[in-house]
Amino acid sequence: MGLLELRGKPVAKSLGLGVLGAGSALALAALSAWLITRAWQMPPVLYLSVAVTAVRALGISRGLFRYLERLATHDLALDAMSTARRRLYQALAGGPSGYSVSLRRGELLARTGSDVDEIGNAVIRALIPIGVSSVVSGAAVAVMAIVSWWAALALALCLVVSAVIAPWLAARGAARATREGAAAQQRSAEAVMTLLDHAPELAVARRQQGVLADARAAELDTERSADRGAAQGAWGTAAMPLAVGISVMVASLVGIGLANEVSPMALGVLILLPLSAFESTGAMTEAALQLQRSRGAARRIMAMIDRSDDYRPVKPRLSPGLERGEIRVRGLRWGWPGGTEFGGDTGLDLDIAPGTRIAVVGPSGCGKSTLLLTLAGLLNPVAGSVEHAEDIESMVRYFAEDGHIFVTSVRENLLVSRGDAVEDELMSAIERVGLGAWVRGLPDGLDTELDAGADSISGGQRRRLLLARALINAAPILLIDEPAENLDRSDAAIVQAQLLDGHGGMLEPERAMVMVTHQLPRDHRADLVVDLTACSPEEKAVAESRNRE
Repeated sequence: MGLLELRGKPVAKSLGLGVLGAGSALALAALSAWLITRAWQMPPVLYLSVAVTAVRALGISRGLFRYLERLATHDLALDAMSTARRRLYQALAGGPSGYSVSLRRGELLARTGSDVDEIGNAVIRALIPIGVSSVVSGAAVAVMAIVSWWAALALALCLVVSAVIAPWLAARGAARATREGAAAQQRSAEAVMTLLDHAPELAVARRQQGVLADARAAELDTERSADRGAAQGAWGTAAMPLAVGISVMVASLVGIGLANEVSPMALGVLILLPLSAFESTGAMTEAALQLQRSRGAARRIMAMIDRSDDYRPVKPRLSPGLERGEIRVRGLRWGWPGGTEFGGDTGLDLDIAPGTRIAVVGPSGCGKSTLLLTLAGLLNPVAGSVEHAEDIESMVRYFAEDGHIFVTSVRENLLVSRGDAVEDELMSAIERVGLGAWVRGLPDGLDTELDAGADSISGGQRRRLLLARALINAAPILLIDEPAENLDRSDAAIVQAQLLDGHGGMLEPERAMVMVTHQLPRDHRADLVVDLTACSPEEKAVAESRNRE
């Protein structure tokens, strides 16, 4: 609950209104029992006028206080969920950059979305109801004790069964179902995000049906887990009517024994009060199950935050012998913490100088993107060194394959890379990536709003817009991951050939670039090609003089 930062005053307000609402219901039951039995004695009507008015007042206040309690509790929960999300975002943003970029979108969506909601639901469905039930149950037992200690003891035991034992058993049985449901829900979210982000590629590769099948299977697993949890909860729910019946039977038997010692009104209260006392414990089974779900969600969130401890802050290694715009790599082995290590036995040696064009190729999973993250200073080397001439933050920029398109104008989507870029610079980048005609055809040109973000444009337009975002950045070294993804084969070859050619016009000749690609064009003019096919880099000779002719 520390993640929610609950404040004492709002919690006390919600709890107080809940107690007033449940207390009104309890007082209404006791007063109604007294009124029914007193009216049976047929006293003058004026003797009952105060009780009748009080019954009406309690009936109104019961609904009014419950409504106010719902407002206060939901306001408390929404504020707490906003606080939890803010703290979660701050923890991720303030942690190592390498960890932030390693998070899968499906996992991040599940943690910041449904899991934070589950923690907030603990306030609405568990903490406040448990507090209200404890206070009201204690008051009911105290009232019963005034009439009969035996009846009060029976009521207390039955309240313990319905409010503590049954919910505990139900929550214990549902714990496994909750864990399985969370895993299935994450698999479902990842499959859906894959379908949304890579639908065209999956269709071309004829893998769309397989991903859809994975999503359906994950949804079925989620439903089965929920059904198992509901079955366990049903057993706990069934304990409440059983406890009510036992309490009323005991109260009736006690009432028979006290028939000659107490007034008829006291007997009415003795028998009818338990019916209202159990009203506040009816939500305890759901409260216990909600606490179980919320604890599981909190554990998953904290586990995601704690994993950042595996990522040590990257300390740039500066070398006074290097010029601005140079990087020297020696014996580099790289990889994610706890994951596969790349670079072979000897590691990678690489020199990046101003104007250098380097292509990194290899099959999926061979460490191409991870190498870029290491060169960008987002991941620590496993072994070897990456040396820079000066502060890496001002010298190197990494542009991921799945860069985000924001729900804002085309201009603002470019300016996130360089906020001081002027109109001519933006249009120059747009023209170089082949989007000039498209932008000129938009209603407001660069100021046209992309109302649905990436869904407002095609996959190819998104890829070109992300490339334009990279080109306007002023860093002397650019690290670009799959710049031609989602482009057709001929367009992809043209774009990559221009990027790899120092005089191709796509990128300024004095700037260096390292590009990751799956399909290297045959007529490329790269200075160096690093092949990671066997996880041991191999340089393919491309004469530097040819690239500078």
